[in-house]
Amino acid sequence: MWDNSASSPAKTRDAQHPQHPTWTTTGDVGYLDEDGYLFLTDRKSFMIISGGVNIYPQEIENTLTEHPAVLDVAVIGIPDEAMGESVLAVVQTVPGVTGDDALAGELLDHVRGRLARFKVPRNVVFSDDLPRTPTGKLVKGTLRERYSVQVPARALPA
Repeated sequence: MWDNSASSPAKTRDAQHPQHPTWTTTGDVGYLDEDGYLFLTDRKSFMIISGGVNIYPQEIENTLTEHPAVLDVAVIGIPDEAMGESVLAVVQTVPGVTGDDALAGELLDHVRGRLARFKVPRNVVFSDDLPRTPTGKLVKGTLRERYSVQVPARALPA
């Protein structure tokens, strides 16, 4: 479903400007405020399409990181037969906190109180660490591969 190869001619072609092939885009998504300031909010490639609705993970990740039990988090889309994709939160807890069903429920309640219902993760799983590059960039492709082939063990209704 996801192409994580280092070389992808189709992706390269899609990132090029139609009239100026030497210009490329990074897929950043953002907006201009009323004063003309640009705010980058996420990457198009990270967008989750669930039931025809575009969901940008960064907003959900930001909300989850506000919770005191969360050290690190990644929100990804995983295959869902009915919705196309569903929202999965992969959470690394702070040292000394155990990720369990009670904490997963608490995290979902935390998100429910701050974001629209369709943005609330359908599932929460806990991980000892999240895959990152040597420079610290989160490698969401690795997580997509990990969770696209299996249903998360801790699945909670939204």
